[in-house]
Order: sequence, then C-alpha cells, then structure tokens
Amino acid sequence: MKSSVTISTVKSLKGAWIFQDDISICIPKAKKIGFDGVELFTASADEIDAKFLQKLLSDNQIVLSAVATGAGKVLHNLTLTSPDKTVRAKAIEFIKRMIDFGAIFNAPAKIGSMQGNIGKNNREDALAGLTECLNELGRYARQRNVDLLFEPLSHLSTDVINTVADGIEIIKKAGEDNIKLLADLFHMDIEEMDIAESIKKAAGFIGYVDFVDSDRKPAGMGHIDLKSAVDALKSIGYDGFLSAEASPWPDSQTAAEQTMKTFKLLCT
Repeated sequence: MKSSVTISTVKSLKGAWIFQDDISICIPKAKKIGFDGVELFTASADEIDAKFLQKLLSDNQIVLSAVATGAGKVLHNLTLTSPDKTVRAKAIEFIKRMIDFGAIFNAPAKIGSMQGNIGKNNREDALAGLTECLNELGRYARQRNVDLLFEPLSHLSTDVINTVADGIEIIKKAGEDNIKLLADLFHMDIEEMDIAESIKKAAGFIGYVDFVDSDRKPAGMGHIDLKSAVDALKSIGYDGFLSAEASPWPDSQTAAEQTMKTFKLLCT
C-alpha cells in the first residue's frame, strides 16, 4: 500500500486537509515526511498550471494520488442529485474538467460531497439521476484511462449514500467497472457495524482509502481500530493509496508526521 496526504489550495475554506497552502510549499513538505503521493483539493481544474505541478512532482519524486471535486459543491452548490437538470449538467461538467486534470497525472477524481442531498425531493428519482450521472462520468473517465472514485458519506453529511454496501450497489447500477469505491474510515466509523468486515465484503470494489481516525483526527490519534482495518485491506489484496484526509490537528506538521508514523507501523 502507498501513502498520501491531502493538500488544499483554497485558503478561504476549512476542512479535512492536513496541508493548506501553496503547493510549492506543501509538496516538498509531504516528500520530506515520507509520503508517496499527494491529493489535491482545488477550487477548479484550471487553478493550477499542469506543467508547473508536473515539474514540482517530478522534482520531489512524488505522485498525484487523486483530485477532489468537492469544491463544486461547497463553492458553487453543484450536486449530482439536484432536481434541477441545469445544476446537474453543470455538476457533471465540473467533474469532467477535474477528471481531465487528474488524467494528466494518471490520478482519479473523487466524488463525495457532490452527490448532494435528497432532502424533500423524490428519493427514487434522485438515485436514478445519480446513477445516470455516475455512468456518464465513469465512461468519460475510462476514455481518459483513469478510475472514478465514489465515496459513501455518513448521515451527518448526506442522506444519499451512507454505507459501503449502498455504495457498492450504486456502483453496480452505474455499470462501469472503472468506478471504484472510496472507503473513508471516518465515515465508516459512524455508519458501519464493523469496519473490517465491511472492507472484506467490498473486496474488488475498493479503489482508494481515506486513512483517518475518529473525529477526523490524524491516524493513530483517535479510537478507530486501524490495525483491524489495515489487516482487512491486506486480506483482500488492496495495494492502493491510504490518503490522510484528516484535520491538521494539533497542527499540520504534527498531523502529517503522526499519520506517517501510523502508516509505517501498520502498513509496511
């Protein structure tokens, strides 16, 4: 398995990003601590010059593990379950542009918060619309030779897809085998009866893991049985990224170092 750490370039937002600064500062820090990759949260696909990022990654011998699409929701209020077709179309376009950007670096795009919320809308129609959107986006990602990552979120974040089992179900319905499950240990700690068992049942579907502890603390600073989770990932042959989508607690440097310490202890 490989390690990754989150970087946000959107300084106006607070979230689960260990680093939140210019990439020319954060990427060398990530490399020095020992991470194999970095995951980027940007305001849009054209915020960062691809050639500049490519040189920065190459100079530091580190890779781009994934790109997040959540800015489409939090900055532009775009979701894939909106009852407004125009909003859904804009959401699809935003994600496609992020897929294009990630594909330059062979990195998948993540869909989490952009699944939106059903609220008072018709659940059956919303899920059908989400499935259709995922099918289109999965096919688009396939054309660019990358996976698409879909993340179940806890009921505290969405009323759409909350569990690993429901995530697998909608991925199956979307019908594109390059759509993979993003298993976020923070959300799983809230929704799953047994994280390790849920991971085992998701064998063949998991394409990415958010390596984080309870309350979004850095790995090893909460109460999740991370050893059990990692052992389950090993048992299903998972060899992808474990990405530190955690709060910078108590500060970015400590959070990053703690995550790497836990990763080395459990995964190497």
